[in-house]
Amino acid sequence: MNIIKQQYNNIFTNKLTTIRNFTMNFGPQHPAAHGVLRLVLETNGEIIYRVDPHIGLLHRGTEKLIEYKTYLQALPYFDRLDYVSAMAIEHLYSKGVERLIKIDNPQQIPIRAQYLRIIFLELTRILNHLLALTTHALDIGALTPFLWGFEEREKLLEFYERCSGARLHATYIRPGGIFIDPPLALLNDINIFINQFSKRLDEIEELLTQNRIWKQRLVDIGIITFEKTKSLALSGVLLRSVGKKWDLRLISPYETYKNLSFSIPVGLAGDSYDRFLIRIQEMRESLIIIDLILNNIPIGDIKLDNKKLSIPSKSFMKYHMDSLIHHFKLYTEGNNISENSVYISTETPKGENSIFLLSNNTNMPYRCHIKAPGFLHLQSLNVYVKSPSSCCI
Repeated sequence: MNIIKQQYNNIFTNKLTTIRNFTMNFGPQHPAAHGVLRLVLETNGEIIYRVDPHIGLLHRGTEKLIEYKTYLQALPYFDRLDYVSAMAIEHLYSKGVERLIKIDNPQQIPIRAQYLRIIFLELTRILNHLLALTTHALDIGALTPFLWGFEEREKLLEFYERCSGARLHATYIRPGGIFIDPPLALLNDINIFINQFSKRLDEIEELLTQNRIWKQRLVDIGIITFEKTKSLALSGVLLRSVGKKWDLRLISPYETYKNLSFSIPVGLAGDSYDRFLIRIQEMRESLIIIDLILNNIPIGDIKLDNKKLSIPSKSFMKYHMDSLIHHFKLYTEGNNISENSVYISTETPKGENSIFLLSNNTNMPYRCHIKAPGFLHLQSLNVYVKSPSSCCI
């Protein structure tokens, strides 16, 4: 009996000496309870030594579904790829289709449509960054920025609703232009918003930027180097946090971004604190861009004047038989696109979003492949989330 007890004690003692870290599941979970991400963490207290991301727990087969829809019917799928950056993703798809049918020349898309696109792209950037910053602050224990930020997000979602009829899934930016001219008072209300929103950003910064708890949780946390961002193909705020001025709005401009004067904020340390400051500054730059456009936006068409490619306006459709026919044919059959392929990237709030489209003389894409920045960022979590001290152990 004593021998058995001694052997048991030896085994138990050996186990205690070999077990060092605690392995736990973080997820699968998501604020909307979709179950989209699971992280297997190896931790010692609050120190993370290893992160094993399990991605793809909510695979909906979007790319395959798109291949069985007309080019117009496929548009709503892109709204649902990123609920807080809907118009930015549908803009990417619209640019891809425009390039497929060879109308990507900036002179072909009406200038007013391009300006309105940029207004809503920059409002979408603010919408995305507000969610990122305020929920981050909430996780660390600061409730007030969350309440302030969501009050501002409600105003932005109201702008979405007033121009498209939907708060989230707008399907507003379409191939050839935009769906409809915004209501007369909307641009004025957007102007009021950008004038007061900078003060709200000042208040959020007053609470967080020099807050010692906030800095303890962010400074020198999640550090990444330029070499790593390059080898892992990271983009957006992650790439700019290491000091690289890379933004497709300036590097490879689309719409009329090349005519606008704005700055690209960058960081130095490549840590979470730098990324917080960059998102704050990006929202301020978005306000500058919107202000420039509101003061220079012309009156004119808001979609391509080609009824075989873009939906006729209701004022024409209700009174002209040819417009009614084009309207019916585009919504039921779509338009055939000759054999062509295109790969296009745009600077969405989370980083470089890309799409590959292949057409084959039919009214549906033969192949659609989407490259989202979040996929690369999540699979690289082990590089920049684990504690720097764990590298030495």
